[in-house]
Order: sequence, then C-alpha cells, then structure tokens
Amino acid sequence: MSISRRNLLAAGVGAGLLTACGGNTGRGGGGSGPRLSQWYHQYGEPGTEQAVQRYAAAFKKAHVTVQWRPGNYDQQTAAALLTDSGPDVFEVNGPTLDQIQGGQVVDLTGLLAGVEDDFNPAVLTPKTYDGRIWAVPQVIDTQLLYYRKSLLKDAGVEPPTTLDGLVDAAGALTTGKVKGLFLGNDGGAGVLGGTPLYAAGLQLVTDEGDVGFDDPAAARTLGKLHRLYAGRSLLLGAPTDWSDPSALVQGLTAMQWSGLWALPQVQKELGDDFGVLPFPGDGPQGRPAVPVGAYGAAVSARGGHREAAEEYVKWLWVDRTDYQQDFALSYGFHIPARISLARKAARLRKGAAADVVRFTTDHGYAQPLLWTPASQTAYQDALSRIIRDGADPDRELKAVVGKVSGELGRVKKNAKKNAKKKS
Repeated sequence: MSISRRNLLAAGVGAGLLTACGGNTGRGGGGSGPRLSQWYHQYGEPGTEQAVQRYAAAFKKAHVTVQWRPGNYDQQTAAALLTDSGPDVFEVNGPTLDQIQGGQVVDLTGLLAGVEDDFNPAVLTPKTYDGRIWAVPQVIDTQLLYYRKSLLKDAGVEPPTTLDGLVDAAGALTTGKVKGLFLGNDGGAGVLGGTPLYAAGLQLVTDEGDVGFDDPAAARTLGKLHRLYAGRSLLLGAPTDWSDPSALVQGLTAMQWSGLWALPQVQKELGDDFGVLPFPGDGPQGRPAVPVGAYGAAVSARGGHREAAEEYVKWLWVDRTDYQQDFALSYGFHIPARISLARKAARLRKGAAADVVRFTTDHGYAQPLLWTPASQTAYQDALSRIIRDGADPDRELKAVVGKVSGELGRVKKNAKKNAKKKS
C-alpha cells in the first residue's frame, strides 16, 4: 500500500495492527563512520524514495541506511522506540506527548540555533513542548477549497467567504449532473477534523492547555455541516476520495476540498478555470482556516549513536537547504518548512500557488501537541454522527468536552510527575 504525505492531514491516525513490514530497502550512505538507520513512511509521490537515498549517500560522517516503511508507520515507530532495534533517525507525525514525556526522543533545540525563526511557526509549534524542540519540520502540507470559476460564473455565484455562503453556494451549484461540493465520500467527517472549529474562531486546545471549543459557537458551526449533507448538495460515492482532484477536473462537482499536492494536476487539466480558498469563517468571531501539517525528523533516545544522529539531522534538515527545497517541490507539490525557502521558490510565487502560501501564512493552524489520540477519536466519532446522522451538536460536543478535559488533565499530571523527577 502506498501512503502519501497527504495522509498526515487527514483527521486522526487510522486504526490497524502493528506490522513488521518494511525492512532495509535503502542503500547505505557514503560515510565510513557510525552506522545509522533512518526510517521514512512510504510516500506515494514517485521519486521520493530515490531522493532520500541520495541525500543519505551524500553524508560523509556516517553510514546511513534508509528504510522505507509501508503499513501503519506511526504504530511501527511507536513500538520500535520502546526497543533497542528501532531507528536512529526517523520522520514522525509528532512526536506524541507520550514519546516526549517518556524520554523516547532527543531534545533537538540546539540544532535550530540561529535559524529557528526561519521555520514556519504553524508547523514548528506542534513540535515544541516545554520550550524545547523535539523534531525538525521537513515540509508543509495543507488543504484548501478548489472551485471551478466557469461553473460559479454560470450560476451567478461568488466564491464563498463565509460558511453560510458555502452552504448556499453548494446548493445553488447543484444540478442534475453536478454536485455543488465534495468534502470526501463520507461527507467531510474524515478530513475536516478541527477545521470548522478554527473557522468559528475557536481552537481544539487553548494556549493555556484547556479545551478550546466549550462554546455554543462550536455546535452552531458543526450543525451547518449537517445542512450540507442533508441538503443533498454534497457529492458522495465519487470514484476517488477527497485527496484526488478527479471529481473536480471531471466536472462531478463545482467545488472540492483537497490538498496542495493536487494543484499541479488541477492546473494541467483546467488551466485558468479554477481558484483556491481557505475554509471560510463562521460567525462574528469567525476567520478563514487552513489546516497544515508536517512530518519532522526526530532522533531516538535509545539509538547507539545519538551524537552522530543529531549531526545528520542538522546537516540534512537545517544546513542542506538545497535538499530541503528539492524534497518539497520536486516530488509532489509542497511548501518548504523554511520561510526563506518558500519565498525563493519560483513555483510558489504566482497564481494559485502564491494564494495558497499566503493563506497558509495568514490562516494556517496545526493540530496541537496536547491533542491526544483519545481526544481525536472522541471528537471524530461525534463529528461523523453530527454530519451524517444529524445528531444534536450540543449533546455530542458536551460529551467530547468531558473526554478531552480528562485527557488534558492526564497530560498535565504526567508533566508534573516528570518535572518532579527532573528536580
């Protein structure tokens, strides 16, 4: 199974059994020093595996072997970090609080000395805990709303700038053969995640570490997503899901939620007949919302060559800006994690790509580090019931707030225990 960077942005980590697949499929690095093992999840973009092998081979201070890991990568790495046979260096969708608090990953703050401000804060912040940086962001992936200019013009519909406007536009654009909006084959429950909450001016977790959506605005906003579903203006049962732009380019829908990675294909198929938008704001405190994510390079605390591993991470993801730009833009379409590289990239300086960079800079948010898997599952299940079944948003969210509050309390308690151990 081929897994793309885009899966990072889908809400939640899919359940599955821990697999032992993967193995040593990469050639070793050119160095004659310590032997380092580096893990990546299996990307879907052609050429990515060959690129990371090439980077590893260019590092002369260690012999780096790349492992390309298919299957449920997050579960594989979580299990491997508890053993002595795991990777020295690995990319991670996180790391998680449990991994940080459990001392499974190395503090990498010093690697970014002098360049920390050049990393986009939207993706660096979720990798920062207790004032320390635990992984170096590699690229930025983001989601956005694509729309067909010609279909909106023919229907006399303006590109929506509010959630109410999106609901109305989806209805007006729905005809016998074309649906107004595609949010995925499940109606949006799987991909939207916390985006509607941020669009309502709320958060998943506040900066103080409390529940960020214990507010009537949350129920009001999520209820409007059910209006989309119940109004039959959503495309359901498309041949491909939200991450593939085929529904938009084939004329099955006038608007589609997808990712930045889809932009080259959309541009090739539609030319200038498309535009992009952030998820529109809702309510008096509303604001546009752009979900972003980034895998990061981390170092295992149980690795046998931690100093060499840290030096390799700094060389690849801090010093070698040429490799960083190549990784972001030569295999698929992504934004470099470094602000300076994003500004230099010619492919990101005009048209829809420039709009996406601006939206990401102005409205980007990442899933907070304190948002645990248990919180994610509780919220995701409730969101699905609200959208598809018309469940009462107030009742559903009340239960979620209780679950998330308990999770945040557990996290704070663990943090106090760790602080006492250090003292």
